Amino acid sequence: MDIKNTTAKPIRVPLAGGKRLFLSPGGKGQIAPKAAEHPPIKALIDSGDLEIQGVNPLQRSAGGGNPGTGGTSSGSGAAGGGVRHTGDR
Repeated sequence: MDIKNTTAKPIRVPLAGGKRLFLSPGGKGQIAPKAAEHPPIKALIDSGDLEIQGVNPLQRSAGGGNPGTGGTSSGSGAAGGGVRHTGDR
């Protein structure tokens, strides 16, 4: 989820776990959707200092995807997936 600093000053956004996100004036950053429910962030959004821009498109599609495109390979090779030995033995 993207957030934007709407003030003319740099801002420190307090996150859960004692972490902070520093945003320059007009700067954008990313937070987890769960972090938007953190009371200090809600207060900054309500006061107008922060603006929620939306969800990052990469994060939206990361959990979904096509179920038929798993991690299997159909290339030729030895069955068993052991270590390939090269060189003199």
